[in-house]
Amino acid sequence: MEQRRKRQKILIVDDAEMNRAILSVMLAKDYEIIEAEDGVRAVAELKKHEGEFSLVLLDIVMPQMDGFSVLEEMNSQHWIEDVPVIMISSESDSANIERAYKLGCTDFIGRPFDEMIVQRRVVNTILLYTKQKHLTEQLAQQIQKTERQNTLMVDVLSHIVEFHNGESGTHVLHIRVLTELLLRVLLEKTDQYGLALDDVPMISMAATLHDIGKIAIPEHILNKPGRLTEEEFDIMKTHAAEGARILEGMPMHRDEPLMQMARVICRWHHERWDGRGYPDGLRGDEIPIAAQVVALADVYDALTSERVYKPPFPHERAVEMIRGGECGAFNPLLLECFEENAGKLRTELQSAIREYISPQDSHRLAQEMSRQDYVTASDRTLRLLEHERMKYSFFAAMSQEIQFEYTVDPPMVTISAWGAKRLGLDEVLMDPRGCAAVHTIMRDTDLEELAAELRATTPEQPVVQFDCRLKLQDEARWTRFIARATWTDDEPPKYMGAIGKATDIHEMRLRMSNLEQMASHDALCNLYNLAFARRLVEQRMAERQVSRFALIIFDLDHFKAANDTYGHLFGNDVLVHIADKLRANVRGDDIAARAGGDEFLVSLEYRENINLAVQRLFRALTGEFRGFTISISMGVALTDTVGRDFDALFHAADQALYTLKHGTRGGYRFYDSEMQSALSEITPIESST
Repeated sequence: MEQRRKRQKILIVDDAEMNRAILSVMLAKDYEIIEAEDGVRAVAELKKHEGEFSLVLLDIVMPQMDGFSVLEEMNSQHWIEDVPVIMISSESDSANIERAYKLGCTDFIGRPFDEMIVQRRVVNTILLYTKQKHLTEQLAQQIQKTERQNTLMVDVLSHIVEFHNGESGTHVLHIRVLTELLLRVLLEKTDQYGLALDDVPMISMAATLHDIGKIAIPEHILNKPGRLTEEEFDIMKTHAAEGARILEGMPMHRDEPLMQMARVICRWHHERWDGRGYPDGLRGDEIPIAAQVVALADVYDALTSERVYKPPFPHERAVEMIRGGECGAFNPLLLECFEENAGKLRTELQSAIREYISPQDSHRLAQEMSRQDYVTASDRTLRLLEHERMKYSFFAAMSQEIQFEYTVDPPMVTISAWGAKRLGLDEVLMDPRGCAAVHTIMRDTDLEELAAELRATTPEQPVVQFDCRLKLQDEARWTRFIARATWTDDEPPKYMGAIGKATDIHEMRLRMSNLEQMASHDALCNLYNLAFARRLVEQRMAERQVSRFALIIFDLDHFKAANDTYGHLFGNDVLVHIADKLRANVRGDDIAARAGGDEFLVSLEYRENINLAVQRLFRALTGEFRGFTISISMGVALTDTVGRDFDALFHAADQALYTLKHGTRGGYRFYDSEMQSALSEITPIESST
């Protein structure tokens, strides 16, 4: 039976138990959730489950230890390099957001939580970091492969020298390891030599060529088992200058940093601190530091290795001989580094027999490289680009527009996922003007005209609008391109391509119509809203100066009881029923609107008997709906009485409605300037004629 895949862990840190509970419910189905009520507990959980969390959801404002302090601790422990953090907060202060991003935060989620947004951001963030880890592993493998390739020829050449020299075959490897170890220790102690961490691998590799000049030394001298004569030793000493001469005379790559460093090491790795070395008798720091390090490594390995002229000395004896000056004088600071780390030398050299660039070493190197500023910045940029790409894809799909990017060099079009599906094309098209698929959806003349218009732009006026027909899903549709040409900063500027979108004009107009509908109509009843109705009434009265108008305001009696008894959904159904009745009983020129709540507005144009028209409308609206008796109260204001100002008409109709409801409900009343009960024209339901 297949073993069940282990679920990824998420740490939720928030001092509000309700917030933790909401997030846990949203994510518990797919992830293992661990909660922490404050920053102190969060750090404890991170230590306890080090290397296990795939994500941290972190609140900013918490007691004892806030979110920023947690981020600072994650940075100091280097957890932030492997564990992404999404901040959760209702705070929108740009200073807080900037501070969180500087501390390594990946994203923000605002309260109140939207389940879809939370889940997508969690999934995308974890996926992004998973990809980053995969890329780090790939980088490690590439480093391993590259190191093997780069060192292969150097090792071959070095071992030819060793074979010629009759040495053990491990001398070159030992020199490389010892040089690297001493350089790293020296870097920790001082920066006086201007060395950087990335200089270490190059110097260590160059060190393997330190004895290349011995290839020019006769074999009988190199492999003589006894002591060399003075003349033979003079010949032997020429290998330092000879090695530098060989590298200097290389027809290619002589100016590469590796070759330059190798020449320095070859010529001066036998110089001594007191000036008694060869070939040039340099003294102190006249000797390049790389040559000083290799000189010390070379002496130690020569003492502890077997040679034709001697057996190996024990490690302790070799250290003692170097410390006592029996092998020449060395830089005191370098000797200090050597003595403090003498215990590591034996272990390092024993492990050096194994493959030098192991998978673990290359992975370590990849991680070290990722911590360097230039790679960190690149990594951060890649994360931001990935995040922006995700947002671009999401918004492109939501906008339902064909979004694209065109580059001249190389000639390529990248289309949004939604747009590619709409067009039936691939998301990436090389040489689009020569692509047969493009020509099936767009006429050649239109394509050339669009390209010409883009090339005719300038950096000051880069935007183009272009209408043409595209074949979308076997139907020719008028489409509008809006594109912005991109230019270089050169002088003169060079056209690089364009970014833009293509929109179906019919669908665009339909969306605009829908937006206008939303702006002018009530969403529930699909009648005009009050603001739009006001504009129409004022426009109508301004256009028809001789016409007479009535403004009616009515509401439902006992509507609150309907909501309380049957529920708000039933109440909404009642309002929709009234709106349907209203639409069915007004003329095409009349204006009907929902003023808000259970209150409605009607504007009627009339000539003679307005009372009859109001009465007819009143009777049409009253009745019964699913067992609920519909009773309405109306207030009516006339331009003959109030004037043609909308606010005055609305206020008068509202006063009439208020007066009616104050006395009895279920009827209509016309506004009278005196509003005297004796003169009012109240027509209750039971006495209306």
